[in-house]
Amino acid sequence: MQCDVSPTEIKQANIPHELFLTNLVGNHILMAVALGGIFGSAPWAMLIVPLVSFVILGYTLQRARQSRRRDSWYVMCHWQVCARRSRIFMAMLGLLLVVAGLGWLGYANGLMIKEAAIALVIGIGILPMMVTLLVLVMIESDALYHANQAKLPAWVVARFPRPSDNL
Repeated sequence: MQCDVSPTEIKQANIPHELFLTNLVGNHILMAVALGGIFGSAPWAMLIVPLVSFVILGYTLQRARQSRRRDSWYVMCHWQVCARRSRIFMAMLGLLLVVAGLGWLGYANGLMIKEAAIALVIGIGILPMMVTLLVLVMIESDALYHANQAKLPAWVVARFPRPSDNL
C-alpha cells in the first residue's frame, strides 16, 4: 500500500530495517567469518555472534513495543515488520543454540562420536539457520526499498489500521 508520508518519516522507517540488516550481514556473516578464523584457538569466541544478535533483536522487539505509542503510524508499522522477522530469527537462533548444546553434550558424554555431533549441529542447526538468514536478508532488503518508496505490506495495514486522526 502506498502511503503519503514525509521524508522525515521515511528516514525513521528505514532505521529498523537497517538495524536488522546490520545484524544479519555485519554480525552473522562478517563477524562469524572473522571469528571463525580464531575458532581453533578460542572456540568460545563464536558465542559473541549470538550474544550480539540477541541484544540487537531484543532492542528491536522492545523498540517496536515503544513505537506503538510514540511514533507515527507509518514508522510504527515498519518497526512491527522488523519485530515479526526478529521473532522468526530469534527462534532459529534458539534452535541453533539448543542443537549445538545437544551436540556438545552428546560428544562430551560419549554418546556420539565427534563427526556425528558435528553433523548434527551442521545439519539441524547451522544449515537451517543460514537458509533463514539468507532469505531474511533478501526480504529485509526489499522491505528497506519499500520503506524508501513509502509503501507498506498489506498484512501490516490490515493488522495495524491507520488511525482516523492521521488520514
